[in-house]
Amino acid sequence: MKTSANKKYKLYLFDLGLIIKDRALNAKDDLANEQENTNGFMYESGRLIAFNEVISIMQQQADGFGIDLEELNLNDIDPDKDLT
Repeated sequence: MKTSANKKYKLYLFDLGLIIKDRALNAKDDLANEQENTNGFMYESGRLIAFNEVISIMQQQADGFGIDLEELNLNDIDPDKDLT
């Protein structure tokens, strides 16, 4: 039973990483489509910063717990380069 639960959590975290990463990259695209100094631009800027922070925290916590970023589907994104 424990193995089944472990697999469930691994799959959950793998999917969650992919979903958050995809939404973060979409937020970057959305920001690029907004005109500077508009409400839309300000909103999308904040949204992108939030995704940068979330992915950074997830990656740091994974490192602290000895979890390979591939297991979270976050191995191919650098928040400070890709989400700014």
